[in-house]
Amino acid sequence: MNYLNNKYDVMVVGAGHAGCEAALACARLGLKVLLATLNVANIALQPCNPAIGGPAKSTLVREIDALGGEMGLAADATYLQMKTLNSSKGPAVRALRAQSDKREYSDYMRNVIESNENIFLRQACITDLIVENGRVSGARDEFGIEYSVDAAILTTGTSLDGKIWVGLQAYSAGRLGEKAAFGLSDSLRSLGINLKKLKTGTPPRVDKRTIDYSKMDIQPGDEVLNFYSFRPNRPVRKQYPCYLTRTNEKTHKIIQANLDKSPMFKGLIQGVGPRYCPSIEDKVVRFSKNPSHHIFIEPEGLGNYEVYIQGFSSSLPANVQVEMLRTLPGLENAHVIKPAYAVEYDYVPAVQTMHSLMSKQIQGLFFAGQINGTSGYEEAAAQGLIAGINAYNFLNGSEMLELSRSSSYTGTLIDDLVTKDIQDPYRMLTSRSEYRLLLRQDNADERLTPIGYKVGLIDDAQYERFKQKQENIQKEVQRLRDVKVAANESNSEILAKYGEGLERTMKLAELLKRPNISYEILKELNPETKELNLTRDVCEQVEILIKYEGYLKRQEVQVEQASKLDKFKIPEDIDYMAIEHISSETKEKLQKIRPKTLAQASRIGGVKPADISVLMVLLERHAIARK
Repeated sequence: MNYLNNKYDVMVVGAGHAGCEAALACARLGLKVLLATLNVANIALQPCNPAIGGPAKSTLVREIDALGGEMGLAADATYLQMKTLNSSKGPAVRALRAQSDKREYSDYMRNVIESNENIFLRQACITDLIVENGRVSGARDEFGIEYSVDAAILTTGTSLDGKIWVGLQAYSAGRLGEKAAFGLSDSLRSLGINLKKLKTGTPPRVDKRTIDYSKMDIQPGDEVLNFYSFRPNRPVRKQYPCYLTRTNEKTHKIIQANLDKSPMFKGLIQGVGPRYCPSIEDKVVRFSKNPSHHIFIEPEGLGNYEVYIQGFSSSLPANVQVEMLRTLPGLENAHVIKPAYAVEYDYVPAVQTMHSLMSKQIQGLFFAGQINGTSGYEEAAAQGLIAGINAYNFLNGSEMLELSRSSSYTGTLIDDLVTKDIQDPYRMLTSRSEYRLLLRQDNADERLTPIGYKVGLIDDAQYERFKQKQENIQKEVQRLRDVKVAANESNSEILAKYGEGLERTMKLAELLKRPNISYEILKELNPETKELNLTRDVCEQVEILIKYEGYLKRQEVQVEQASKLDKFKIPEDIDYMAIEHISSETKEKLQKIRPKTLAQASRIGGVKPADISVLMVLLERHAIARK
């Protein structure tokens, strides 16, 4: 490999969260990587909310860590606040959220990137892909410099032909203060790849010295810390609070009076916006009966005065934004450092890619992150990691890593993207997974660490720690099923404190199944449980496995039933248009997606159970004919 002659194994275009994970995965597996970015000062920038995790997203971060990615380590190293959400609810929806120091996070990731001798940074705009015989062979930048590569991973975020809107004014940019990526969209179209427009937005930033926090509700972090990475010795840092305020009638009146100045409501923005993260003007119009909406005040970092106004994204004019903000309790004298804006950008609908995230049209071309139509740092990073692993697999002739829906949220995310023809920015939600009780944030290591080890991104030391943890969990579950608690006066008194009784001798596992009994209470009943001194994550796993045993077994049966359709592989050369007894609309959808299995075909929108039955008969006949 001769990087002096601009020859690399892989080029990664874009150094956001997807680009960083893709570049690191490739480099750690031994490939020479050119990482091209519009601005090297903005590596792994958090241009919207400076936070990692939240519902469903925290599971993605844990999965990234279990596979050997970097995001969990970066979030643990740079948090301002760690908070567990939905802690009183079931384990399927519990979620960890880290408020990050924005600049520290970016600096951390840049240092990791620059410390890897296989990654070569280049500040440039990539304008053209070079494809020969249906395979990526190179790229060209804005200066006319050509690079020879054997694979390319596009992680362009919101920069691809980006246009920013503040009120009715628009200018070319991917993010505020950063130029748009030009040229590459036209290059992709010339190669036969379809592009569409999406839209997203971000709130204003306010000077924290001009905020009266006494008028707001304080939102502290957790007293007992949890972390993203399964690796040991995570850093304990000082926690900083966030705050809560609310919109009111005055806010809503100002918004309604200025809707004619919104590019969204004027129809000037063609891209579809995120369904689950609407602008404040969209919320006020859609939920007009709501007297107020929650607005969270979140620090961006210790090294600056910027505060993020969560829940207040907007594309209204800057002066109107100031007027709106000053109606909120505590923000009456707010000084706006940066206005909110909407950004419209090109993306590549992911139905044009395979589960490996490689293009169906061009070999060696991978897409990851917002270019695939997703929204969120975590969704981007998960895709970047998979794209990086598979770029390595492609160049080495290895089997592609394609995670199933039953294995992970990452697998669910990618399957949704490549199967369902998403029309608005995709955000990972717990409700998107039919197996969410099996795919929790607490057991991501159990599900994916063996895969990360096999790929080569988990080292021997981490894998040994993982195996020891799994052994501890299994031993403790079995112990609780074997050890009995006597129905004596002492034990009855302990349980009475928690509204429970003990009428007969019971096994510890039976007691733990009761809603009011936790693993901590078992320590009072059984001294040996306390003396074992098991780690908190082991105790959490043990409690979930026993308390939710019936539900877990039910979901395992669901997985087994669904896997039957996965066994029906669809030939790559099948001509859907020639199949009788299914509608023309269904034929077109099948022809467009070209599912690999009957299970994937069943998830395509508009494909009916009767269509699946027809396909099943055809595949059975095909199998018989081959025999």
